[in-house]
Amino acid sequence: MRRCLQLAANGKQTCSPNPMVGAVIVHKGRIIGEGWHRKAGEPHAEPNAVRSVIECELLCESTMYVSLEPCSHFGKTPPCVELIIRWGIPRVVIGTLDPFPLVSGRGVARLKESGIEVVVGVEEERCRKLNQSYFGYLNEGRPRVILKWAQTADGYIDTARSVGDNLSSLKISTSFTQLVTHKLRSECDAILVGTNTALLDDPSLNVRYWSGKNPLRLVIDRMGVLPATAKLLDGSIETIVFSGVKSGREGKTSWILLDFNKNVLFQMMKELSRLKIQSLLVEGGAFLHETFIQSELWDEIQVETSAQLIGSGVCAPNIDNISTMSGGLQIYDAGSTYREIRNYEHAR
Repeated sequence: MRRCLQLAANGKQTCSPNPMVGAVIVHKGRIIGEGWHRKAGEPHAEPNAVRSVIECELLCESTMYVSLEPCSHFGKTPPCVELIIRWGIPRVVIGTLDPFPLVSGRGVARLKESGIEVVVGVEEERCRKLNQSYFGYLNEGRPRVILKWAQTADGYIDTARSVGDNLSSLKISTSFTQLVTHKLRSECDAILVGTNTALLDDPSLNVRYWSGKNPLRLVIDRMGVLPATAKLLDGSIETIVFSGVKSGREGKTSWILLDFNKNVLFQMMKELSRLKIQSLLVEGGAFLHETFIQSELWDEIQVETSAQLIGSGVCAPNIDNISTMSGGLQIYDAGSTYREIRNYEHAR
């Protein structure tokens, strides 16, 4: 099952909105086939594993290990349970059940009806953890929300700046931790910034320092103050502007009209759920992060801390009442370039 999880993780950038799944076929203690779900709309892990088997006559004496319950319905691909039944695989070990309504428990039931021995719950916690965005989306009806920022050792995310003063942002991340951030971007469905961040930093919000897909770009622009020259409006990547004054679409940019007199985050989550966005990375600014935290609308926080001391500036969001998750600390570089990235998990 741990090998299944290794294989499944290969689809981290390409599977959404489908879950990541890995499958391994074992004959008398020897792996004879393995596969993973490579991309949404393409064959699932189970058929890929079966196709990798050279000696197909051994399938009727083998065990299939799969990290998520095999599907039992017709979607863009045929049901995986029917493939397993057709090849006569006598035993299937499943990491965890699939919460998707058209599958949940039905795949297991269909296998058992056909006389196949089924074991469920092997490395279940790890299997669920790998697809936490998928599980969260189905269970809570909203994306998994990751808040990410970089701060100095004395708790500031930037120097004090105003729109029009042409001051550059404080450089906190190193070239290496930029790679870490862009890797995270490539693994998320969407990325969000607020109006001030868009105006002050003119960010591209793309994946420049890592290979992989660009996330859907999101920006809040209540009063329509973003200039036409903003990089977020350059039409290079699918972008949504949450606006209080405009709706419509031009090229790859859409404006979605929200009522800013009501709960804006709730309206945004509803729109993202409609678009099947399962993971949202929030990169700033401080007010936006604080709003998510105060609304209890977050699942993970990633904080990069440098050794810098600047004395004053824009305060980092307050996370004093949040306890760190186990194993959530990574140290990069040393000495004057020391950086740590600490992860926090919402305790629910």
